[in-house]
Formats: sequence, C-alpha cells, structure tokens
Amino acid sequence: MRVAVCFNEAPPKVQRGEARDLAAEQGASSEARAVFKALTSLKHQAEIIPLGSDPLAFAKKLGTYKPDVAFNLCEGFWGDARQEMNVAGLLEMLRIPFTGSRSLCLGLTQDKARTKDLLLQKGIPSPRYLLVRPGEHYPRLNNLTFPLIVKPRFEDASQGIDPASVVDDAAAVMARIRYVHEVYHQGALVEEFIEGRELNVAILGDKQLTVLPVAEIQFAKDLPRSIVCFDGKWQTDSASYQGTTPVCPAKLTAKQDLLVRDVALRAFKLLECRDYARVDMRLRDGKPYILEINANPDISPDAGLARAAKVAGISYAKMIERILTMALQRKEQQNAVSAKK
Repeated sequence: MRVAVCFNEAPPKVQRGEARDLAAEQGASSEARAVFKALTSLKHQAEIIPLGSDPLAFAKKLGTYKPDVAFNLCEGFWGDARQEMNVAGLLEMLRIPFTGSRSLCLGLTQDKARTKDLLLQKGIPSPRYLLVRPGEHYPRLNNLTFPLIVKPRFEDASQGIDPASVVDDAAAVMARIRYVHEVYHQGALVEEFIEGRELNVAILGDKQLTVLPVAEIQFAKDLPRSIVCFDGKWQTDSASYQGTTPVCPAKLTAKQDLLVRDVALRAFKLLECRDYARVDMRLRDGKPYILEINANPDISPDAGLARAAKVAGISYAKMIERILTMALQRKEQQNAVSAKK
C-alpha cells in the first residue's frame, strides 16, 4: 500500500501572532516521522511529502508519487491555520483518498464561533460568548458573567492563550481584545470561563465510533490560572508545562462518564468529524461544557489521543492502521459506486 504522509512545514517566521507560536508548527515534522515509522512497521510503502510555501509543488509531488491514500496531518498552510480546510480541499480535488475529516468539517471546527453556534443551536452545552471583530466598538457584557476568557477566533494549539487571557473586569477584557486584534489580526472570542474539571474526549471511527477513555488535565494549585495555555503545551521548562498534567483515565462516576461521552459523541456527529477527533470540555456541577472540537488533533505517540488509545488497549501502530483502514474502505466504496455508473 502506497501512503503519502503529508504535513505542513513551518515558515521561518510567524505570519501573525507571537514568535513563540512557531513551536506548535515545528512539531508537525516529528508527528509525520512517527506515523511514517508506524506505517513502515506495518509493511506499507510510505513517503513523507511536506507542504511548504508552494502548494503547486506539493500537488506535483503527490501526482508523481501516486499514493493509494494520503495520511493528512496538515494543520494549516505556511503559518496560517485558517488554510487547514483548503489542504483537505486540495486532496479532495485531486481525488486522493485521505485520512481524517473532510474540508468542510475542518473549516467549521477551526472557527470557534461558528462551532459554538452549531452546538448551542442543537442544545449541546457550551459556554456563553460573544464575538468582537476587528474594528468593532467595545462590546456590551451585560449577559456574560465574570470571569471571562478571551481567545483568538481561529487559532489552535493554545496560540494566543496565556494566564492573562482569563479576565475579571471590563478593563482587562478590553485590553485582551486589543491584544487578539493587534497580534493575531482576527476576531476575539469572549467566553464565560467555566471553573471546573478540564476533560479531553478522544473518538475514533467513521461509520462505527469508539469513545476512548476520558482524560483529565490536572493543574497545579500554584498556577495563576487553571488553563491549558500555550506554555503549558509547548514550553517544557515553564511552570505552566510542569503544572499541567494529563491523567487518563479520568476519575469519573459512572454517571459522569456516560454523560461526558454522550456529549462528545453528539458533537462529533454534529460537525461530521471523521476517523478521529478530540472534544475538549469542562465539567462543572455535573454538567459538561464543550470548549472546542479539534477535528485534526496531534496524533504523535506522546499526544493525548494516542495516550487514550493505549489505555484502551490499542497500540500506536494499531491506531495508525485503524485510521488508514477507514480511509481505504472509503476508497473501495467510492470505486464500487463508480464502477456501477
């Protein structure tokens, strides 16, 4: 089986945001190498095909290699996370079967505001929020309850999030909105901050879905804010990183576990995620609130999804094979439909 392992290369400097944000993108190459190693251990023929600054060159490499399937690890294009959906769209136009979610799903889940709108419309709990676009006047916060958290609308990997993102008064809200507008050049999502347990729910599957053991992020008591900030994910020598500990499985009651899994599944199906995704939420007073849906999470061996799979008895190689198999099954189904026409 010929598999193209695709990932997005990091530009030499950030296109917007903080210079440190490059750390999130630079990890993509190690993720690709891990997937490549797993595929070759499974006796597949694989080649890593990076997406650099030239999408036409990327498409040409794919055309030359002629993969049976692409393992799509691309989380953006040349420093722009908002282009993530367009990479999947390119694979769709090239008619190359690929792992992971479709372009529409990736575009919707990249947009935190639209994701929350869909969730709330379907009665799936998510914190109340408002969106402040660049150039808009100071927002009215009458309907929101402090503390609030201010995030960039489109970024992932906790970019633009640090302890100062959680605010307790109107002046701090305005300062943080300005920061998002001026540094990240996009809308600021102002959301009620849910004081509660932070849970990650990973799901595998396409037609048949498997909810992996729920993980919890535990925070050290001396952290200024109990949040997964950028340093907590990427700066290994920081207090935030050392004070942010994933635990899987989370210690939940049977009722809590059932409720959290159900909410995650409903969100996965609503956004039409595919193959794998992670739903991040907070549990407060027995009620889970979805913070966001990551339809293209990191699947490195030491990342949360692989960790949850391991707890479920699924080795890393088996997880990669399972994801690949789902893409191949879709290819066979498409070929069967084409043959009938």
